[in-house]
Amino acid sequence: MISPADIRHARILVVDDEPVNVQLLEFLLKTSGYENVASTTDPRQVAALHLQHRYDLIILDLQMPHMDGFQVMEALKPMERESWLPVLVVTAEPDKKLAALEAGARDFIGKPFDTVEVLTRIRNLLEVRLFHKESQDYGARMERTVRERTAELQRFRGAMDATTDAIFLVDARTMAMIDVSDGACRMLGFSREALLRIDPVALGLAERAQLERYADPASTSREHDIVETELLRSDGQGAVPVEISWQLQQQDNSHRILIAVARDISERLQAAQRLKHMSNYDSLTGLPNRSLFFHTLRDAIELAQDKNWRIAVLFITLDRFKIVNDSLGPALGDELLRQFSTRLVRCVRLRDTIGRLGGDEFALILTMTREQTEDEAVSVANEVREALRAPFDLNGQQAVLTASIGIAMYPDDATDPGTLVKYADVAMVRAKEAGRDGYRFFTAGMNVQVLARLDLELALRAAIDGEQFELHYQPKLDLNTGRVTGVEALLRWRRPGVGLVYPAEFVPVMEDTGMVVRVGAWIIGEACRQIAAWNAEGVRDVRVAVNVSSRQFVEGDLEGDIRAALAEHRVDPGLLELELTESALMSNFEHTVQVLERLKALGIRIAIDDFGTGYSSLAYLKRFPIDKLKIDIAFVRDITTNPDDAAIALAIISMAHSLHMQVIAEGVESRAQMALLRRHRCDEIQGFHFSRALLPADLARLVLENRAQPTRPAEDDRNVQTLLLVDDDVNVLGALHRLFRRDNYRVLTAASPSEGFELLALYHVQVILCDQKMPGMNGTEFLSKVKEMYPDTMRIILSGYTGVETVLDSINRGAIYRFYTKPWNETELRDNVRLAFRQYWLTHGPYDDRKTPRGDEEAA
Repeated sequence: MISPADIRHARILVVDDEPVNVQLLEFLLKTSGYENVASTTDPRQVAALHLQHRYDLIILDLQMPHMDGFQVMEALKPMERESWLPVLVVTAEPDKKLAALEAGARDFIGKPFDTVEVLTRIRNLLEVRLFHKESQDYGARMERTVRERTAELQRFRGAMDATTDAIFLVDARTMAMIDVSDGACRMLGFSREALLRIDPVALGLAERAQLERYADPASTSREHDIVETELLRSDGQGAVPVEISWQLQQQDNSHRILIAVARDISERLQAAQRLKHMSNYDSLTGLPNRSLFFHTLRDAIELAQDKNWRIAVLFITLDRFKIVNDSLGPALGDELLRQFSTRLVRCVRLRDTIGRLGGDEFALILTMTREQTEDEAVSVANEVREALRAPFDLNGQQAVLTASIGIAMYPDDATDPGTLVKYADVAMVRAKEAGRDGYRFFTAGMNVQVLARLDLELALRAAIDGEQFELHYQPKLDLNTGRVTGVEALLRWRRPGVGLVYPAEFVPVMEDTGMVVRVGAWIIGEACRQIAAWNAEGVRDVRVAVNVSSRQFVEGDLEGDIRAALAEHRVDPGLLELELTESALMSNFEHTVQVLERLKALGIRIAIDDFGTGYSSLAYLKRFPIDKLKIDIAFVRDITTNPDDAAIALAIISMAHSLHMQVIAEGVESRAQMALLRRHRCDEIQGFHFSRALLPADLARLVLENRAQPTRPAEDDRNVQTLLLVDDDVNVLGALHRLFRRDNYRVLTAASPSEGFELLALYHVQVILCDQKMPGMNGTEFLSKVKEMYPDTMRIILSGYTGVETVLDSINRGAIYRFYTKPWNETELRDNVRLAFRQYWLTHGPYDDRKTPRGDEEAA
């Protein structure tokens, strides 16, 4: 019987070439009660040490210099007569776990590891190992029993191997594999020798607690237990779903065998999946059928109740579908429904649901947050109507259809699925009665909004003829020279009786109705007229960028509009820049390339707007004659605090420069954002930090003032020794500032992680000293993000909390250089910060070889 004292006295060896990992595991084991823990950082010593001490467990890293973990296990095998290597592998590479098991390891844990999981696996392995060593008598009996059992197994091995099922024999006392059938080897792809070395738990046969329950003669749940699970495959490509039948066989008073018979149930599960799919999906279109649609709607309503969301149900029917079906026949009618369902899928987001309720009736479920309005449902309804504009090709015959759409809202109209769909159906009938090819809301108040939109359409048509539009101009700043390099023309509508209307309120309507083509031509002409006017006033070389919508590019005569405007106002083509979205570029690739190449030859500059948010192919991108990429505001907004946004922006900049393109970032609203973009070699910025959009006269004055005295970029501070202190306690910040100021560093202080991110964007920082426990974001989280955004910095945590979890978390994330505790020793802390600076300069060197870092002379 293995006692807790036996476990505590077990001999354990930790092997890792990284001293910090060895120290952490030693600390973890010793504080958990293990008394005989040894370690080495040299894997070449392991075999000799094991020969001398016969360790009960070896915790072994795989990736080590001179001798890796696989070579260590090979050297240990001759010392273990039973081929039971007492090895627990530690690896950060999941794809090597199977190889480690085949090499003889008993179990594995991944990096970074969970403390509870590590201790649990260590205890389990020690119990099994100590069972093997409990007594020489038991070992001798085991050897005799194995010989007898082997002889016996040979007699009925033929019967075992004749079945296609997988059979596993497990020693009920040691939980080690005794024998396996050929069927098991075929099913999992292992050799028999490899399977016999793998722990049944690691293979997936059962959890250790389950095995112990099956092996207990007093248990009532051991006989003929059948469970479904998945077994590990040798190639690592997924697992085999099986049904396992367990039995316990008592051979004598002291020896029992667990017999597991596993049957592959892949085909059964696939058949069940097919039946489930057939019962839930429409066979003609592949969309969810009526039953699944209502079930999905019920789930969506339950979630919306918890999240306080809104749901729109759109009920859609094809107008005059019966006429088409009767005239062309049911086969082509079915083809029409299939093609329409394909177009319908393209109109919605991934999280939305489409279903076919029967015949030509379809329905959509749109989930919206409380902040989103009914305009979201209107937008989708218009997309569905637009999807029907192109004729359907039915085996050479053309068919053109429209749709009537009814919309009901949760919780405004109803709170249960049946009523919600019924009300959407009623609203659809109203849309048909109103003349088809339209949509209606069930709620009268929402129909008022529909009528208001129609009123907006009429007002926009009058605005085009009534010259109510005007252009404002937002300047663009060159980050290298500090000069205004150009402007973007932004459309505004001065609506009578209302005042200035911003584009977000009316441009979507212009897009839907096609008015954007005519307005876009006006913008190009007005921009050229303004360039000529500025030239006449002495404000020269101001490049104006205009936005070109995808609809204008496809349906309008963009090239003709540009040539006419340039000729009329006698403007240099190089002063006009077109900003196109990725969707506009990709809508008709060959046509787009031809038009852009002709415009490029004319001297027009081409930019891609909102880059990174569309779906353009990088393989196609190099074929466009592009001069500039504009980083979308979505990646700029959190660029100083979000490593992902910073990485995306940096990737766009690097890619653009490698393709000989310039890069401009829009939506820059702070000095920190501008500084970080300048550090990443972004060429230009545009945003409220420099200037809002201005009227032409105000813009002219700004350009003249800027050219007289450009906005100077900040001086290069890469060689200034800079220390950043981050702590939410202002008293601690003050004390640390006084301590380090005497060392002639530039000392920056931040009372929060957000303030720290801002300072990191503004200044080149070499060393960061950060508190661990701060509200909102702890030091480990802060430094982990810093590591991603500023990997060259030397990161130090100064914490009043020394729990092992904090230390392990920091080390495992690789986010820190040192870990110190409060209260600190001033001399020691100053020395170690000086060493951190020295390490930085030794690694990276000064920015200019002719200069040396300021401050500590030793760092030079």
